[in-house]
Amino acid sequence: MILGQVVGSVVSTQKDPNLTGKTLLIVKSIDLEGNLLDSFLVAVDIVGVGIGEKVLVVSGSSARQTDLTRDRAIDSAIVAKVDSYTYEK
Repeated sequence: MILGQVVGSVVSTQKDPNLTGKTLLIVKSIDLEGNLLDSFLVAVDIVGVGIGEKVLVVSGSSARQTDLTRDRAIDSAIVAKVDSYTYEK
């Protein structure tokens, strides 16, 4: 899983029919202090999050294990909104 923050969205009028109605969001990875990192990905939003929210993203075959993503051409999916997290330095 990737800990990230939603920083934007993607609009696509021509796409695979299995992606119709799916929201595509741009997610940047974050470090444990919440700082945005350079890496980013486009993920299908299956939980209803918005810009600025912290999220958990799964990739690969894990992204196709939900009811909304099964058997679709999806490589990354937002599966949780992160309310808080803790860690020890």
